[in-house]
Amino acid sequence: MPKITILGHGTFEVEHGQRLVNALQENGVNLGHRCGGYARCTTCRVEVIAGEPEVISRAEQDKLVERELLGEVRLSCQILVEEDMTVKPLMMVEEMGWSDPGPPPEETVTPIPDWIEHSPEGA
Repeated sequence: MPKITILGHGTFEVEHGQRLVNALQENGVNLGHRCGGYARCTTCRVEVIAGEPEVISRAEQDKLVERELLGEVRLSCQILVEEDMTVKPLMMVEEMGWSDPGPPPEETVTPIPDWIEHSPEGA
C-alpha cells in the first residue's frame, strides 16, 4: 500500500489507486472540492513535494493551463495514489470560509480520464 505524507497532518497508508482527494478527506484533511471532483474548479489543488505522478488527465492539464497554474500545483481529484507521495494541501475549508468542502467526489476519476504524459512546461 502506498503512503501519503500530508504536510501538517502526518503519514498514512492508502489503498493503491485511490483518488488523492478521497484519501486526503479520509485522513482528516478538510480540503475543498467545490465541483465534486470534476477538474472544473481547482479548489482541490495541492503542491506535490515528492512522488508526483508522471501522467496527468487532459482535463486537469487544460484547467491548470487555463488558470495559469500548470507546473505549480496539481488537482487532487485527478490523481490516483499509486506510489508514495508527499503533498501540501492548499485550499482548506476553514481557511477559505466555506461551510463544507463541496459535493462528495466519486471513487473513480471524473470525467473519464484521457491520461497523457505530464508536461509542466505547457500543453
